[in-house]
Amino acid sequence: PKGTVPDPLSLPTDNAMEGGAQQSSLWEPPEHDGGPGERDGGEGQPEVRRSQPLLIHGSSRQPPQEEPRASSLPSIPNPFPELCSPSNSPILSSPALGQGPPREGTSHVVKVFGEDGACRSLEASAGTTARQLCDTLVRRTRALHDHSWALVELHQHLALERCLEDHESVVEVQSSWAPGADSRFVFRKNFAKYELFKSSTLLFPEVMVSSCLEANKSMAHSELIQNFLNSGSCPEVQGFLHLREAGRKVWKRFHFSLRRSGLYYSTKGTSKDPRHLQYFADLTESNIYYVTQGKKLYGTPTEFGFCIKPHKVRSGVKGLKLLCSEDEQSRSCWMAAFRLFKYGMQLYRNYQQAQARLSQPSWIGPTPLRSVSDNALVAMDFSGCTGRVIENPNEVLTVALEEAQAWRKKTTHRYSLPAACHSSPLSAAIHRTQPWFHGRISREDTQQLIGRQGLVDGVFLVRESQRNPKGFVLSLCHLQRIKHYLILPSEEEGRLYFTMDDGQTRFADLIQLVEFHQINRGILPCKLRHYCTCVAL
Repeated sequence: PKGTVPDPLSLPTDNAMEGGAQQSSLWEPPEHDGGPGERDGGEGQPEVRRSQPLLIHGSSRQPPQEEPRASSLPSIPNPFPELCSPSNSPILSSPALGQGPPREGTSHVVKVFGEDGACRSLEASAGTTARQLCDTLVRRTRALHDHSWALVELHQHLALERCLEDHESVVEVQSSWAPGADSRFVFRKNFAKYELFKSSTLLFPEVMVSSCLEANKSMAHSELIQNFLNSGSCPEVQGFLHLREAGRKVWKRFHFSLRRSGLYYSTKGTSKDPRHLQYFADLTESNIYYVTQGKKLYGTPTEFGFCIKPHKVRSGVKGLKLLCSEDEQSRSCWMAAFRLFKYGMQLYRNYQQAQARLSQPSWIGPTPLRSVSDNALVAMDFSGCTGRVIENPNEVLTVALEEAQAWRKKTTHRYSLPAACHSSPLSAAIHRTQPWFHGRISREDTQQLIGRQGLVDGVFLVRESQRNPKGFVLSLCHLQRIKHYLILPSEEEGRLYFTMDDGQTRFADLIQLVEFHQINRGILPCKLRHYCTCVAL
């Protein structure tokens, strides 16, 4: 009717939306599938991205300071309030949606899986490193804190995996994944992570660094490798590798050489003539992965395959440079050399920081499990008035039986029960509470588990025997090979014991057996150093 004053709180018209200073938090759904660069409206309008909040201007005739009054329309609550703040929304800021590299100051959702398949979502900033994320998971799972925990990048559809370095940004790695790809982070142990600084001589055999030895004839092999590691540089590594031709399933054997300028292979035998050397890959712009199912997916000649994946390759097999070595020692040498070539001194600083953290007091609180240090455990003889360190290995073997008998008497009161209950299987089942016991898993699963957590001397686990229903098996890694030792129960005077050497050395339970071989080698090729364990996220 004539003379009616329009309500300032009524819905604005198209003309009213062009002006005005105040903004409303209304949400406008997208009307088309336009890209993020398309504009909605004429010139001068703000750029609007799909699935982003649209700021709608109010009427210019609305009083600037007036409080909103009740409207005839019902008040509808916003069921998704987090969508109104895109800077803090993990859905809108997730780099996996292809919205560019991660921005500083924004939080991102990172999903981490355990070895049992369980998943946990964590909120991480753009600068969160793999070491920081591992420390967070160690605190939440109350696991034993050491530098062997690692974050593994796993591409299941390609059968590729690699361990993230401590300084790498987790969000940046996640943003490089292709949308919809079957890629994930796995939280698990990796005892071989810094083995190149502990057993460098074994990791870089003389035959693969012969060119460096020829150039430095006055230096010993161990001294030469140690100088390279201390300086953060990589020795020149050479050897034969199988190469898969691009676009074909044919593998050919070439002689490769890792130099300061990159990775090359010779087109004529082992010739190092520049006319015969062909540049193969830029390692600084690539990541190195282990191939877990090489024979099944790629037809590798051996099981020791690895892959050079350029950063520009986000999905698919095209662009991958697949290689295969003759044995595990050769593959470990190449992988360690590639890491040194790419990260250099940063890798050594990560190792020093990890060692410094071990020397600091534990910030987790009460230690849930006993930590065993290799440098703190020695074989000792307490038969006299004072204890002495046993340095002769032969003497250790002769007193092993006496120590086992002494431990059995000492722990009889520890697990003692009333006289009528001595037949209780408490001592036979106490090992089930230990992290190194994995129950009834197969031999193949055992080898895969130890291989994933690092083929390092002393890595072990205990499992139930599949052939002997009353026995157990100690699986131990030595010289990058996994060996299995049968543990049989025996009974004497109504008491149950366990032995690995036909009764010469007997233990009251499996805990005694493991603790004894953590100090003494016994019949094993090396002492037990690291136990395989899986934590529940």
